[in-house]
Amino acid sequence: MATLVSSNRSRGVKNSLAKWLITLGGISVLFTLVLIFLYLLYVVKPIFESAQIEPKVSITLDLKANDKVLSTGVDELQEVAYQITETGNIDFYHLKASAPKADNQFSVGDNALSMSLFASDDLNQERVTNVVNSFSANKILHTAKGNTVLIQPSFYAKYANDTREIIPQVNYPLGKDSLIIDEQQAPLSNLAFAMDDEKIVFVGFTQDKRLIKTSFIAEDDFSSSSDGEDVEYETIFQQIELLEGKVDEIKVTPDLSLAFIRVASTVYVYSLSDDDEVNLKATIKPTLDNNGTYLTSMALLSGSSSVLLGDSNGQISQWFEVATEAGRKFKQIRSFDARGIEGRNSQTSNAITTIYTEQYRKSFYTMTDNGMVNVFYTTSSAHLWQGKLGSAQPEAFAIAPRANGLIIVDNDSIDGKKTNLQVFSVHNEHPEVTWQALWQEVWYEGYPEPDYIWQSTSGSDDFEGKFSLVPISFGTIKAALYAMLFAVPIALTAAIYTAYFMTPVMRKKVKPTIELMEALPTVILGFLAGLWLAPLMEEYLPAIFLLFIFLPISTLITAFAWYNLPNHWKDKLPETLAPLLLIPVMVLAIYAAFALSGVLELAFFNGDMRQYLTNDLGIDFDQRNALVVGIAMGFAVIPTIFSMAEDAIFSVPSHLTSGSLALGATQWQTLIKVVLLTASPGIFSAVMMGLGRAVGETMIVLMATGNTPILDWSIFQGMRTLAANIAVEMPESEVGSSHYRILFLAAFVLFIFTFIFNTAAEFVRQRLREKYSSM
Repeated sequence: MATLVSSNRSRGVKNSLAKWLITLGGISVLFTLVLIFLYLLYVVKPIFESAQIEPKVSITLDLKANDKVLSTGVDELQEVAYQITETGNIDFYHLKASAPKADNQFSVGDNALSMSLFASDDLNQERVTNVVNSFSANKILHTAKGNTVLIQPSFYAKYANDTREIIPQVNYPLGKDSLIIDEQQAPLSNLAFAMDDEKIVFVGFTQDKRLIKTSFIAEDDFSSSSDGEDVEYETIFQQIELLEGKVDEIKVTPDLSLAFIRVASTVYVYSLSDDDEVNLKATIKPTLDNNGTYLTSMALLSGSSSVLLGDSNGQISQWFEVATEAGRKFKQIRSFDARGIEGRNSQTSNAITTIYTEQYRKSFYTMTDNGMVNVFYTTSSAHLWQGKLGSAQPEAFAIAPRANGLIIVDNDSIDGKKTNLQVFSVHNEHPEVTWQALWQEVWYEGYPEPDYIWQSTSGSDDFEGKFSLVPISFGTIKAALYAMLFAVPIALTAAIYTAYFMTPVMRKKVKPTIELMEALPTVILGFLAGLWLAPLMEEYLPAIFLLFIFLPISTLITAFAWYNLPNHWKDKLPETLAPLLLIPVMVLAIYAAFALSGVLELAFFNGDMRQYLTNDLGIDFDQRNALVVGIAMGFAVIPTIFSMAEDAIFSVPSHLTSGSLALGATQWQTLIKVVLLTASPGIFSAVMMGLGRAVGETMIVLMATGNTPILDWSIFQGMRTLAANIAVEMPESEVGSSHYRILFLAAFVLFIFTFIFNTAAEFVRQRLREKYSSM
């Protein structure tokens, strides 16, 4: 008796321990899933945050009487700012200092470092009328008398006693002497330029109303000397035919190929590629409102493709070339509204006075005549920020090289004697990411129409990232669909035969063998699919389609023949070996298909079925396509579906089948009306588990497709899935970048896919269980 009590107590302790361990394991799994979900949200969240602009440093400038700041800038680390004044001086200010000045107006510990930009005597007494910026750090200083100097404010780091110090300097790529822009040496009222290492192109409008182009072509390299003393170059002067009026603005693309000339509300586009003649390439005439709206400003986006046009009603339009039936033409792609809600409801002016563009991204800033600053991003059509920074119209405005700061020189006093240099920090890390850009069609530069595009990287610095999740989500569904179309019929019919018709002796051998296939690494299947199956299918393409005909027909013929054999012949072959008769039949069918492949290809497809598909039917053919993926991934999914479905069918209570047969139903009627209905919850779960496996598959899709993110249901085209895309691009993405976080968003979408599939599967399974539980 004592032994029995002790045994019961020991069993109770073990049961309680097992119960708590199982409960703890289940809670741990759920907790882990919640942590994964939250971590994905944590990484993804910053890409949807709004832009923020906050004041960082303010410095009161000590300017000479009647002096004015024309241009400003800052180094990449935002430690040293500079200004260029009308007197031809450049002043550098240290923005980081150990102690401020006593009057608390300066944020610098040292006096500003000033340099005279005009060293030669003939320029020393002149005043600068205009500073022309380019996408690079180079600037043109133009004086009232028509003298021009090209300078390059630059910075280098010096380290001493473990302390970094940013040292400013001014380079002269073409020397310190005045440049001859106009052959007739007339003063210029408007000027623009762009340069690379071998060529500089100036486009200007003279005060005597001539539009000119001047090219400086280096014999060696402009970057070989910082002061320009050793650089030799050839000068080519050209005059451009101007169709009308006075030029208001000139812009030259960074690749030196195009010049945009704005005359009132019309923009003329000239090709600069020919050093002998400048031809008019296109005319842009925006459709403006009839209430007196007119163009007020123009700017170029990085990449030399898009031009931005601002008007007097606070609207900005983006234009770039689009391929049409009549050739490439400039077309308005999208527009932006800088007025805001208050501006639209008020009667005050909202004219765009200036548009400032970033050097490497498609972001741009606008300034209205009432001092409102707006930040936009073209690709995502996003309005990122709106507000006022300082006075209504700053004297100078610049974007930091890394686009993480703004430098503004303005006058905020009534008498105009107090000028401030203000530095603002900009938090705008992911302007290209919006729900629209991720899930809707976007019209990218150079494309003939809006489209879903995934192209995250390129070899160009001015590349426009394309982050549509639609193609890779579509590819995930496509790959899973074709895999399931291949796997489900084979797996379910095999499960039905194994569980219901096969002898117990053979079932004990077949079921473990198929389940063992699940242990085969998917990288092996992907390797075989990509390097063996794909070339084989391309070479014997007719045979692949013949197999879908020959295998079912040969199986039915063999079954019909076996059914009609005399019983004394059937009795000679053991029942366990009868299914093995199909093996030689199927081998013969496969041999026949491949043997007839060349004959059919020669007879019906001119000897090359792939070329027939491409040239005659217009169907693109990729060697690694959806058909290859469907077959390869189908073999990976079959064991999962087979094992679960077979268990569900085999587990149907025997009294149900016995009762059905006793009532006179045939085996097939019992299978269809009783067994499959009773096992339907398990069968459905098996299919959904296989679908989840197909959705999350990585290596097979990675190795057996071309990884092309396209929207095409064709079995002859490849695809790119979410899982494969993450595996390919995550190692090369920059941590914290938009690309990096969007890959985590792709993982989040994959997580949601599987969650929805599993939830739907469980819901349907429960409903099926409730429906057929009474049987």
